[in-house]
Amino acid sequence: MVLTGKHLSRRTALKGLGATIGLPLLDAMLPVRRLFAQTEAGAAASRTRLVCIEQVHGAAGCSPFGAANFLWNPKDTGANYDLTGTSLSPMEPFRRHMTIVSNTDARMAEAMAPPEVGGDHFRSSAVMFTHTHPRQTEGSDVHVGTSLDQFYVQRFGQDTPIPSMQLSIEPVDQSGGCAYGYACVYTDTISWAAPDEPLPMVRDPRMVFELLFGAGGTPDERAERQATDKSILDLLTRQMNSLMKSVSASDRRRLDQYATNIREVEQRIQRIEARNLSGDSRELPGAPAGVPDSFDEHVKLMFDLQVLAFQSDTTRVFSFKMGRDGSGRVYPGSGVSTGFHNASHHGTAEKAIRDFAAINKFHVSMLPYFLGKLQDATEGDATLLDRTLIFYGSPMANGNVHNHRNCPLVILGGGNGIHQGGTHVKAKDDTPMANVMLTMMHRLGLHEIQTFGDSTGEFSFASA
Repeated sequence: MVLTGKHLSRRTALKGLGATIGLPLLDAMLPVRRLFAQTEAGAAASRTRLVCIEQVHGAAGCSPFGAANFLWNPKDTGANYDLTGTSLSPMEPFRRHMTIVSNTDARMAEAMAPPEVGGDHFRSSAVMFTHTHPRQTEGSDVHVGTSLDQFYVQRFGQDTPIPSMQLSIEPVDQSGGCAYGYACVYTDTISWAAPDEPLPMVRDPRMVFELLFGAGGTPDERAERQATDKSILDLLTRQMNSLMKSVSASDRRRLDQYATNIREVEQRIQRIEARNLSGDSRELPGAPAGVPDSFDEHVKLMFDLQVLAFQSDTTRVFSFKMGRDGSGRVYPGSGVSTGFHNASHHGTAEKAIRDFAAINKFHVSMLPYFLGKLQDATEGDATLLDRTLIFYGSPMANGNVHNHRNCPLVILGGGNGIHQGGTHVKAKDDTPMANVMLTMMHRLGLHEIQTFGDSTGEFSFASA
């Protein structure tokens, strides 16, 4: 396919008064009579977007009753599985973009010595994308392993304005020691740039927005914008108008839609801040003003920010921690009034197990929103969903007993052709989840990594 148009760099951005807005892929960024794959923009698009999401504290479907009644994984493997009755049922519209991987283990989160017994909450998150056993310490000498997302960043993420971003929904601002001899940072992050370098996670959508679009501004400039309710786009009107005059009609429509999306996200953040600063009581007392009290509103806002970042190629890598193991949060959207952690300790009572499965289903129901937004965003000859690879899973299996065998895991998106969904693959007993991640790392181009965590080899997606 030969493309034409006035040539702009893929790194063209609008800048001024502390605001910086990267642009979506435009026809004007494609040199005349060049194949898309041979252009600067095509090279950028060929880099897969990567999202690593942790669902904390396992799934009801990984308990003995839940597994026997297929509350997480469907009964059948292969392509002809039925999601009815499972916590994954909200994913039905995107089943061709999803691979369900069942019966893999996160054994590095288990206690390896008597003093470690009871510390599962404080090992699990650290293990999710490292699959390395954390050193038991309450001091600064933490040590686990480099996480999957950061291996990818080190190899492919250095040519974007922001190499990676780490997001969270629950508060992750503890310091020092937590319990059972473990530093709080182990449970506070899922992203490790090096075995001794945990990366902080951002909970406040306002902060994420400013990092994406206002990183060049001073605190006073940012405060002035917020105090006057000005949009960040208002600071760049002249540049935007000038750009609009110099590009094609199709690019003008693309820019207009992109600007509309930025403004809509910004206005949502402003409304949330106004509501939370009104003096009314909050469901999340002490949370930053930009954090919605509503879980689903918060998650969707974070997903929208990720899509905007991918569209502008500001970053290609996100890690996203959607909860805390010990959280007592109630999720009204699940139809269950029991707090999360108490619900996870369901014993063997069928109703309690099904209640926790409903909470798991509610969490999963956030994913189709994200996938839909990615599918609606085109880049060159593909959608962002085609260009994105998403891991969603937990390093814990049955939260009731804190075990780490038969953990929930799904892979989503097209990954620029490296992932073919539409199937359920059941691993052989005692298969490390790290084998799945090692295989996908190789498909992502990280061929130099021979082992990952406790991996024992590559994973065969053809096995059942």
